[in-house]
Amino acid sequence: MEQLKNVNEQISDEDVINRISKEGYFLIKKDRMEEAKEKFEQLLSIDPKNHYGLVGLGNISRKNNDGELAIFYYKKCLEYHKENKYAIIGLADSLRDMGKYEEAINLWEYFLTIYDVDITVVSRLADAYRKIGNFEEAKKFYEKVFELEPSNSYALIGMGYLYFDNKNYDKAFFYWNRMLELDPDNVKILTTIGNCQRKKKTFKEGVYYFKRALNIMPNNFYALYGLADCYRGLKEYENSLEIWKKLIEINPNNRVVLTRYADTLKNLSCIKEAIKFYNKALKIGYDYYAVVGLLVSYKDNGDFREAIKIGEAYLYSSFNLLSQFVINCKACFLLKFVANCHASTVK
Repeated sequence: MEQLKNVNEQISDEDVINRISKEGYFLIKKDRMEEAKEKFEQLLSIDPKNHYGLVGLGNISRKNNDGELAIFYYKKCLEYHKENKYAIIGLADSLRDMGKYEEAINLWEYFLTIYDVDITVVSRLADAYRKIGNFEEAKKFYEKVFELEPSNSYALIGMGYLYFDNKNYDKAFFYWNRMLELDPDNVKILTTIGNCQRKKKTFKEGVYYFKRALNIMPNNFYALYGLADCYRGLKEYENSLEIWKKLIEINPNNRVVLTRYADTLKNLSCIKEAIKFYNKALKIGYDYYAVVGLLVSYKDNGDFREAIKIGEAYLYSSFNLLSQFVINCKACFLLKFVANCHASTVK
C-alpha cells in the first residue's frame, strides 16, 4: 500500500512539473518574462535539477540580455544532463553573443558529434568561423548547409559576406544575387549588393541597386548614403550634393555625412560653404578626412597661413594625437602638407 502511495505521489509530481513547464514556455512565447520566470522558479523548487526549468531560466536571461546569468543556468543544466541539446545550443549562443566564438565553436562541434546534423547549428558554425577569420572552415560549413538546403538564405548571405570580407567581390555578388532572386524586395540585400558595386568601383551598377532599395524604402539611410557615394564616384557632384543634403536632414550630427557633404561642395568650388561644413563635422569629433578637406580648402582659397595654423594644431595640440598619427602615412601627409604651405608663404 505504501509503495502504491509513493508511485501515485511521483505521478502527481510529474504531472505538476509537466504542467508548470508548459505554462512557462507558453509565457516565454507571449513575451511575459517575469511570469515565465516565476513558473520556472516554482518548477525548480519541486525539482532543483529539472532541465526544463534550468533551460527556461537560461532562455529568459538571454532574452533579457543577461549573458552571464544565462551561461550559469545552461551550465547548471549540463552538470546534471550532459547531453541536453537545448542547454548546449543555449550556452553556445550565449558565448557567441559575448564574442567568445572559439568556445561557442567547440560546443556546436560537440553537439554535432552526439546528434544528427542540425542545419541551424551548422549555419552558426559557419558564421562563427567567418567572424574569427577562418575562411576555409567557414566555407566548408556554409557548403554543408547548401548540401542540406541549396537555397538557405542564412548561408547565401553569410557566404556573400565571407567572400566580401576577403575582397572577392564577384563571388560575394554571386551569392547575394542568388539571395535576391529568392527575395527581390529585400532592402538589406539590395544595399549590400550596392556596396559590393561601390567596392568594385562599378558605380553605375551601384546606382541601380541603391535606387531599387529606395523605391521600396525611400528614406533608408544606407541606400541614400550608397547612392550619394556612387554619384561622387561618377563625379556627378550635383546629384551627390542633393542626397548628402537629405541625409543631413535625417541625421544632422553625422560626422561622416557632414564631411562628405563638405567634400562635394569643395568639388563644386563652393569653398566657403565647404569650410563651414568641415568645421561642423570637426565640432562633433575628430575626422582625418575632414581635417584634410579643411586644409585643402584653405590652401585652394589661397589662405596658407590658416591652413598652417589648423594643420599644426591637429598635429601638435596633444601628445596623444601625435603618438596616434606619427607612425602612419596619415601623419606623414599632414606634415608634408603643412611644410608645403610654409614653403608657399616664403615664395
